Amino acid sequence: MEHQQDIDKDVSSFLPELVALAERAGQAIMAVYVQADFGITYKEDESPLTSADMAAHHLIQAGLEALTPDFPVLSEESTALPFDVRQEWESCWLVDPLDGTREFIKRNDDFTVNIALIQKGIPTLGVVHAPALGLTYYAAHESGAFKQVRGEAPKRIQTGDYRKQKLKVVISRSHGKDITARLLEKKIDYDCMRRGSSLKLCLVAEGAAHLYPRYGRTMEWDTAAADSVVTEAGGSVTDLKGNRLRYNKPDLANPEFLVRGNPPFPL
Repeated sequence: MEHQQDIDKDVSSFLPELVALAERAGQAIMAVYVQADFGITYKEDESPLTSADMAAHHLIQAGLEALTPDFPVLSEESTALPFDVRQEWESCWLVDPLDGTREFIKRNDDFTVNIALIQKGIPTLGVVHAPALGLTYYAAHESGAFKQVRGEAPKRIQTGDYRKQKLKVVISRSHGKDITARLLEKKIDYDCMRRGSSLKLCLVAEGAAHLYPRYGRTMEWDTAAADSVVTEAGGSVTDLKGNRLRYNKPDLANPEFLVRGNPPFPL
């Protein structure tokens, strides 16, 4: 219990080790990325799985278990556990070893490693690493959000104000409904960009976009790490009614949600 209290007081102390762990997972992913054969198989839901997903999963699982033996790890590639077990967890790691597997297979570089610490349903720490782009975003509760380009010092980031420039909307490369009709109905002039994986949330966090609406299906591990980054950068990740997303729920699927800067764009 004493260890638990230490974690709650200063989760930012984990960041150096977590960033290094995400980078090592990224290296394992890139070792597969340069190969001709990704070892692609398909899950029951017909989503693709590659040898890079599993290599990163095993590396991160081992790293987190060594770092915090008392904290359970919930990964996209781990065996699903029933909620009657998970509901006892006050703190847990939530991991997507390779977010954007479809983008990885298409070789368009828009894939990430996502690691988040969940405490009482809220992400209090998050690391998002895009190995092909040499980018890392990270944040911890009440410690700010940062972006680091490979070889450069990290820089603090914050969300942008849509009122000061043309509205910039980011949407998924591979999923989701087109929101053009909704924006046209409101007679809103905007620029639109398409990106993959949790990079969409990170673009809002750094002010490169003001709005990311997601009407398609996602899972908690898709958003948790970047949710922390957006929140610490001054933005918000909410359901369509404005409620903050919660994690380690009975159903690990996210509701439809909006990622917005500050002030939040009214949609």
